[in-house]
Amino acid sequence: MLTGPEGGPGAATPEAPPPDLFRAAEDAAAEARARASRWDQDGGLPDSVRQRFAASGLLAADLPERYGGAGLDPLTLGEITARIGGECSALRGLLTVQGMVAAALLRWGTAEQRDDWLPRLAGGELTAGLAVTEQAAGSELGSVETRIDPLGRSGSRELVVSGRKRWITFGEVADVFLVLGRYEGKPAAVLVDADRAGVEREPVRGQLGMRAARIAHLSFDGVRVPRSQLVAPPGLGLSHVIGTALDHGRFTVAWGCVGMAEACVEDAATHAAARRQGGTLLGDHQLVRSMLARAAVDAAGARELARRAAEARAPGPGHGVPETLMAKYAAASAAATASRDAVQVLGSAGCAPDSRAGRHFRDAKVMEIIEGAQQVSELHIAERLLRRFGAAERGTDRPAGSPFPGAVS
Repeated sequence: MLTGPEGGPGAATPEAPPPDLFRAAEDAAAEARARASRWDQDGGLPDSVRQRFAASGLLAADLPERYGGAGLDPLTLGEITARIGGECSALRGLLTVQGMVAAALLRWGTAEQRDDWLPRLAGGELTAGLAVTEQAAGSELGSVETRIDPLGRSGSRELVVSGRKRWITFGEVADVFLVLGRYEGKPAAVLVDADRAGVEREPVRGQLGMRAARIAHLSFDGVRVPRSQLVAPPGLGLSHVIGTALDHGRFTVAWGCVGMAEACVEDAATHAAARRQGGTLLGDHQLVRSMLARAAVDAAGARELARRAAEARAPGPGHGVPETLMAKYAAASAAATASRDAVQVLGSAGCAPDSRAGRHFRDAKVMEIIEGAQQVSELHIAERLLRRFGAAERGTDRPAGSPFPGAVS
């Protein structure tokens, strides 16, 4: 059953996923539990694993059935993501990035683009990458310098893409990239096939976390692509296309972090309940119990915020953005603290190469940076609060129907 380790009020209860997807998620999680440490140590998710996962139907499973997806509701997608993320953040990253590109195309692509690209993404024929970050444009994506120029006159049927992108998840093996750049000074997004002349990849090894996610730096040196692969008109590339992708990414990262936090609570509590030192169970020490309790509460709180984000997103694209932002912020923090405390409780076992908690400890720090750093998220959350309550102070009616006290509208 795809719920939290203890069930109860904090455990979401989504509609049951199709049986084949349920089995695929459980099989993928089981394989990851047995092999994720080796993937991490080897520095890459094997192609065979990636291809099996792509063929399982789990990638872009929330797409409508007409495009080859399973039409999963947000809550079911979240629970599946948590199950995968609790075992391997890199495998969860594959699910995330595929979903990000698919979500952007579903909402902002033309009918031809959706019919062409989405079935291949949902079916696993293509692995997608999101090429956004640059050396001088991490959290401030409006500063990207990659150029998307018409070949010759502005009405040309071809575009030329030139620039450098960094830290691209599965950039080493992706078949297509959704690239953020500037077209005549305006933010624009374009699909670039990885096998086109001028695309070069520089694999990244030995980074802090997500070591199995086949991360790469990319170079686009005068890459020519059909103009038909421009997604949405120039000017909408960041606020609309990439904004949609990042929102979807925050949602799945949030649920992946829920899975990480819950896995770390499980590992720490299991160890504390069995480990004896000087004839005393580790779990009988008050300080250890306090660490376990705090981690469990943080994980449960993150799950509840992720569940509320799923409910807010249920009406469709564009809904639940503030709830998703809060869920990602809380879940990334919960994963970081729960993994830190789990390593502390586990001691030397938590530092071992095959430690799930130790791997989550490194990966969780990355989760606090990607899809919006924690500090940037705080600014956005606070800005919404100030707008909401500032309007009330000025006599404007306070938004009705807040789903919970302090909700950010």
